[in-house]
Amino acid sequence: MSQMPKRSKHRKVHRGRVRCFATRGNNVSFGEFGLMSLEAGWVSARQLEAGRVAASHFLGGEGKIHIRVFPDKPITSKPLETRMGKGKGEPDFWCAVVRPGTILYEVQGAAELTSRQALNRIAHKLPVRCKMVARRAKV
Repeated sequence: MSQMPKRSKHRKVHRGRVRCFATRGNNVSFGEFGLMSLEAGWVSARQLEAGRVAASHFLGGEGKIHIRVFPDKPITSKPLETRMGKGKGEPDFWCAVVRPGTILYEVQGAAELTSRQALNRIAHKLPVRCKMVARRAKV
């Protein structure tokens, strides 16, 4: 089941560029362990779903997985063998814009070794480098 917005204000958006580090969504909030992005990029809805399926299959109902990013940016493309011009292409897929430091997934209710292996399986499905982080104690 691919994620995408129910409604959007604009059907096509500019590509933009991802600059600086994440200032929001950079702390583990829901689980004990999280998967943090180390570089900027786009993560498509299919890649997010592939990571979720791989981790939930590995955990086997032991823990809960939280997806912290949502694909809300439409990426357009022109059909193959089309000449230049004639405007912008049609929306092809949806992606989430990821900055360095963004928490992508969180695992709750599983042991550290199991969580590490599940998050490692997710990281292999993603186009950005990631590392596992633990929840910090509140001061």
